[in-house]
Amino acid sequence: MSGNPTRRAVLGALIGAGVGGAALSPVADLLDTAAPLSGGAWQGRYGTVPDAVSSPHGDAAVTYDDHHVPHVEADTEAAAYYAVGYVHAADRLFQMDLIRRLMDGRLAEAVGEPAVSSDEFHAEMAFRDGAAASAEALAGSEVAELVEAYTAGVNEYIDAGPDPFEFDLLGYDAEPWSVTDTLLVGQQISWGLTGSFHTLQRAVLRDAFDAETYRRLYEEPFDHGAPIVREDTGGEIMGVGSAEDTLRGVDAGLVDALAEHEPPPRLGSNHWAVSGEHTASGSPILAYDPHLTLMAPPVWYEQRVVVGDVDVRGATFPGIPFVIVGENEHGAWGFTNTGADVIDFYTYETDGDEYLYEGEWRPFETETRTIRVADGENREVEVKKTVHGVYVEREVNDETQAVGVSWTGMSGTRETEAIYEFSRATGVEDYREAIQKFDVPTQNALYVDSDEVYYKVTGQIPIRRVDGRVVPGDRVFDGSAGEAEWDGFEPFGQSSWEGFVPFEDKPGVRGAGYLGTANQRPVDDPTYPIGQAYASGFRGLRIYERLDERIAAEDPVDSSFMQSLQRDTLDVRARMLVPAILEARDRMSADLDPWLDALAEWDYRMERDSEAALVFDRFYDRFREETWGDDFDALDLEESYWPQGWVLVTLPPDDAFFDGDRADALATAMEGAVEDIEREGWSVYGDKKRTTIDHQFGGQLGALNYPRYPTDGSGATVFNVHEGTAAGSSWRQISPMDGDSLSIIPGGQDGSYFSPHYDDQLERWANGEYKPMAFEVPETGPTISFRGETE
Repeated sequence: MSGNPTRRAVLGALIGAGVGGAALSPVADLLDTAAPLSGGAWQGRYGTVPDAVSSPHGDAAVTYDDHHVPHVEADTEAAAYYAVGYVHAADRLFQMDLIRRLMDGRLAEAVGEPAVSSDEFHAEMAFRDGAAASAEALAGSEVAELVEAYTAGVNEYIDAGPDPFEFDLLGYDAEPWSVTDTLLVGQQISWGLTGSFHTLQRAVLRDAFDAETYRRLYEEPFDHGAPIVREDTGGEIMGVGSAEDTLRGVDAGLVDALAEHEPPPRLGSNHWAVSGEHTASGSPILAYDPHLTLMAPPVWYEQRVVVGDVDVRGATFPGIPFVIVGENEHGAWGFTNTGADVIDFYTYETDGDEYLYEGEWRPFETETRTIRVADGENREVEVKKTVHGVYVEREVNDETQAVGVSWTGMSGTRETEAIYEFSRATGVEDYREAIQKFDVPTQNALYVDSDEVYYKVTGQIPIRRVDGRVVPGDRVFDGSAGEAEWDGFEPFGQSSWEGFVPFEDKPGVRGAGYLGTANQRPVDDPTYPIGQAYASGFRGLRIYERLDERIAAEDPVDSSFMQSLQRDTLDVRARMLVPAILEARDRMSADLDPWLDALAEWDYRMERDSEAALVFDRFYDRFREETWGDDFDALDLEESYWPQGWVLVTLPPDDAFFDGDRADALATAMEGAVEDIEREGWSVYGDKKRTTIDHQFGGQLGALNYPRYPTDGSGATVFNVHEGTAAGSSWRQISPMDGDSLSIIPGGQDGSYFSPHYDDQLERWANGEYKPMAFEVPETGPTISFRGETE
């Protein structure tokens, strides 16, 4: 493997920093120290796909529509998914390659020394072994055959080429794709949504604060009153209240919490559905927008597949054959993150080579893996496993520290089967059967068919018992004593899941009148502990406000209303804080009067042409710093340890974190906010709030970055775009069961900069607009014909 080692090194340092959501994080400075690309790297790297491709699985046709969405038609599913594999590779091969390398611990092989630390972690976590266990679970099934056909289609493109220009830049060629690679992409998604080391972080916080302070900052349920399932939701409610006392009796002094109220950083999602009882058409409507990393190219890829009477359209992650979220002619579906606790940590008594387990010394199961380093020295990493999962060691201050990790994704899981079955579902019953195989990640599943709205928490959730009592997984357990083990869990094997929350005991509603999810807690009193990594509730509260108002007014819901709610920019944080800011006006200088006047007249909407939205945006960051900064700095704890937004906006005015005077903190934050605005020369929110969605090589090759457009919204609004637009609504979908569906992605379908479809949806996305999500094959005829091989 040859190539520019400097380019590799910079890429490794930045990609190796980690991932966001369901794909690699974009990094603006990826190649700042690299030499410009040679002409050869630019030439010939946007080759048009051939008109005809040979297929061992039979005939298929791919017709791209005006937005480069492939409509795949075939007589057999194997032929169809062979074609899907080919077009995924044609449009997103480099993205697919980076993800599999990341999860397999093989980035350094491509990019060099700076990725070694990332590779060591991913090797120690044995993600490939988890993917291999899932491949074993699929073996011999119809779905396995389709994944193999997809894999063959990817490899047909790899063989034919050309490779995307990024491979030239790094100096290596694409390797063949495998079934395990597809399942590694699934591992990456699941880990990004459910993997967390917050238990260990919370252990630090428990030691840092007295029990009462810790409880009110990190343990008390948010009092917004808008869980997903409310008393007036309607329909048949499941998984609530039958084992109430199992949620009590855990000594808070013994609990080291696992991200009890904090969702994964910068991630979220919204979806809501309204039944035909409340719609203009008399049929249900679903609206959906998952909040993941915003990057070039986008994390999602839209496709349509037609085989016989199955006609499914929606979005998938490149590397996974089947539509994950979308609709068919019978129903529509989407997922938001539940925040369930599906990872545990264990300490062991150990002598280095063995660990004590239930009175018996056992050897670690070990494997030495080689981390290959391009233009550098290879490394050896020892992968250790226990009866619970993996055993991760690190040198900290010249001392070896270690922790055992158990995660549901380490076992053979069946979500690939579930996703495939979604496309074939003809109604709620089929969908219910399919999601029982959706082992990871844990999600809020929302489905509508022509008759009803159905909500269910999915995924395998362990039941933990200590001294016979059910406890949450918010502590570090004693692995040597076999404490809180997951009955029926086989790490890197095939689990029976018998000791996990039964399907019917997970929160859910069948036949809901209307229901909305935005990563808030699913229910107030679950049958079993689910987890506490829930969003603050600002988005969920606003969604229910809008739905409640519309339905109370007996104004039928239609697609236009669902779009307006998806574009809603009212920031509940502002509504809660601005009156207090204005009350503290006498503490502020007269220079702030124009900004305070703007706040006084404001409707709390984070819109691009708003002066008030601009000053509130800067105020809120300053207010967080003013409230938490000194106290956490004194404890040597960084910003990631700070409490969530709901805690901040509901702190009593005389709280000790305000030094007993919130008005002074508000005034200081406002003064700092205006200083920021004047220094930067901003006038309205849109001067600051612009799309900054970048390619991994965008630091040096700025042309690869997406254009900058002003946009609306914040991280706390339904129209969701986080600070710097590094995360937000990664796919928007409106699916009426009796009407035309809509969708949009933040960029374009084609990962090639040279394509007219590289960023052709971005401006519409930034403006809250949509494109058709039509179930009609374009009249232009096939773009690619796949011809069955003959002997």
